[in-house]
Amino acid sequence: MKLPRPLLHAARIADEILFYPALALVIWGELTGTEPQFVDWFGNLTDKALHFIAYFGLAAMAAAGLRSRRAVFGASFGLIVLGGILEIVQGFTGRDMSFYDELANIAGVIAGAVTARLIIEPLRSRFGYW
Repeated sequence: MKLPRPLLHAARIADEILFYPALALVIWGELTGTEPQFVDWFGNLTDKALHFIAYFGLAAMAAAGLRSRRAVFGASFGLIVLGGILEIVQGFTGRDMSFYDELANIAGVIAGAVTARLIIEPLRSRFGYW
């Protein structure tokens, strides 16, 4: 079965457009004055999972919307740098800077970009467009 080219193009464009509101939401979430609380599997309150999930989603959207691996690498690097800058800026907003938050950001970026490319590459080879 060959998917219609306009449908694939529309999906890619929607991904590229929705990336920016998602990015704005992550930036807003990192710079708000209170830290969100999230319960992990062990019952500890942590925001590391939220950092991982947020940057996983951003990297996956970027990797799915971009065509070349080089562009995906550049976007991933940019997200890692953005996460580091936001951690530094958090110190001025009443929140604590955390190296472990940045590690969670980096892990999320890498996992999200790799996962998206593992899904997109076979689609590209099978359907000839993405």
